[in-house]
Amino acid sequence: AGRGSPAMSYAYLFKYIIIGDTGVGKSCLLLQFTDKRFRTDHDLTIGVEFGARLITIDNKQIKLQIWDTAGQESFRSITRSYYRGASGALLVYDISRRDTFSHLTRWLEEARANANANMAIMLIGNKCDLERREVSFEEGAQFAREHGLIFRETSAKTAQNVEEAFIQTARKIYDNIQNNVYDLSSESSGIKVGMPPPGTSFPHGGGPPRFEQR
Repeated sequence: AGRGSPAMSYAYLFKYIIIGDTGVGKSCLLLQFTDKRFRTDHDLTIGVEFGARLITIDNKQIKLQIWDTAGQESFRSITRSYYRGASGALLVYDISRRDTFSHLTRWLEEARANANANMAIMLIGNKCDLERREVSFEEGAQFAREHGLIFRETSAKTAQNVEEAFIQTARKIYDNIQNNVYDLSSESSGIKVGMPPPGTSFPHGGGPPRFEQR
């Protein structure tokens, strides 16, 4: 086979969205995960930013396609359309700003109103490298427990737990696939079945995935 062709193959593609207030570090988390870098002078996102990266779970290549939405009210209508067809969401607040934590309930309500009911949601307390915090780890963990979310504190600046947050969310989605939680033929699942490299087994056993004629 040609060099590089297996690397382009993936067993699944998961679509993620990153939501939360303006300035909590959504774009920085995306950049740290996809490019392994941190920009201190990052401008506020206008509209939507996009990134992608391949990861491996159970020896299967999984492509994460990540949409980072602006937190501004004026873009909320755009944001709603991005909930559709997302299999995972990172709900982000800033541990040094209590107001961003207070707004989580509103973000969560909006996500649950507009998204697939089985969307995996990871709650992220970002900027844990800062000494001045207004939200304790315990508060974040309790909010996650009460709402059935996965929880991690991260630092987009030092990269602490960033990799883990994205991959743990993918693991949750992957486990849900194994448990037949999703209708993979529906675009609303946020999951696309890809074509694994030659010589590997198909994700569901059986033959190659069928793609509908458009």
